[in-house]
Amino acid sequence: MLIGVVGNYGNENQGDEAILEGVLVQLEKTYAIQRDHVLVFTNKPEQTCRKYGVQAKPLYIKKKSAPGSLLATIRHHKSIIRKLDLLIIGGGGILMDLYINGLVIFGMYGWLAKRCHTPFVIHGAGAGPIKTPLGKRILKKLGNTAASVSVRDTASRELLASIGVIRPIQVMTDPAFQVPISQSALRKSTTPKKFGVTAVPYFHENYWPEENSGKYERYINGMAENLDNLLQKHTHIEITFFATKHPHDTNVTKDIQAVMNFPERTTIVEGALTHRDIIELIGEQDIVIGTRLHSLILALAVEKPSMAVSYHPKVRDFMEQIGFSEKSIFIENIHENGSFFLDAYRDMTQDWDDTQAQFKTASEKMKGQGGRITVPPTL
Repeated sequence: MLIGVVGNYGNENQGDEAILEGVLVQLEKTYAIQRDHVLVFTNKPEQTCRKYGVQAKPLYIKKKSAPGSLLATIRHHKSIIRKLDLLIIGGGGILMDLYINGLVIFGMYGWLAKRCHTPFVIHGAGAGPIKTPLGKRILKKLGNTAASVSVRDTASRELLASIGVIRPIQVMTDPAFQVPISQSALRKSTTPKKFGVTAVPYFHENYWPEENSGKYERYINGMAENLDNLLQKHTHIEITFFATKHPHDTNVTKDIQAVMNFPERTTIVEGALTHRDIIELIGEQDIVIGTRLHSLILALAVEKPSMAVSYHPKVRDFMEQIGFSEKSIFIENIHENGSFFLDAYRDMTQDWDDTQAQFKTASEKMKGQGGRITVPPTL
């Protein structure tokens, strides 16, 4: 048997790497499928093969133009996909048209699998935003052609249904919750003083589809003010900036640190971390302030209390899903509320043992709702 997996893998985004390992764990646990029987379509085949012990092929064949790349990928991958017993599309937030080329690629995989009579499933994915007519058409077709569809939150299910996906849509937790966690990472604390913080290049010209320097600067200044107020009020607190996507996020944390009043009480983790490095680093913290979704997901996997800066609906949806929406602030409002982190910290520490217990319960619930990869009955 040979199972294909396609997603945003090999792209130096450690949230997606955690998702990939979670999918591999699910295949091993549920169907006893060993990794050498899994073929991953990835941006960096050699790296993915070496890291996970899987087979790997390039996500797409790069040519001078996007249409040229698409056609070359279809021609090259047709024989590969025909040999698969199943293609898994997911997980991750790949069902969106913020980056339309990505959705076109994943839609192409579904179309090609259908042409090759290879069953495919959408597994543990996030949907939205979907704002373009082309994006809606691709996603509707993809969802209605899949043998099964599962998403990581209720909002994704509602969005898919609203654009015309009529197949049953299962809600499960993000596959990253299936990554094994060491006991050392599950450390509890008596006095919360270590904060891990992630950031995102919100509307930055080097990363975002649309540049808006004003929005970026307001975000930077809002983060700096919130962290400074926390440090000024509580002199025992230490802050560690880390990135789930290096160097893009690392550069943002440098911009935040540069405008802070207490930069000497902050540390920036330089260099790329693996998702397992991040899990261990989070284990050393007491609280995580996350902008990136998977810094929050991995924090919950390690049972760490967290606060969220919601740059994308998926972050807000996640905090609502785990029952801590009041610990989330919309990124556009962070510069207007300089005491958000301070107020959330005060609430958490009124009964710190209870706060830790609540997040532990939420963690156990999410891990228990991981679901399984639904495969066609013919396999």
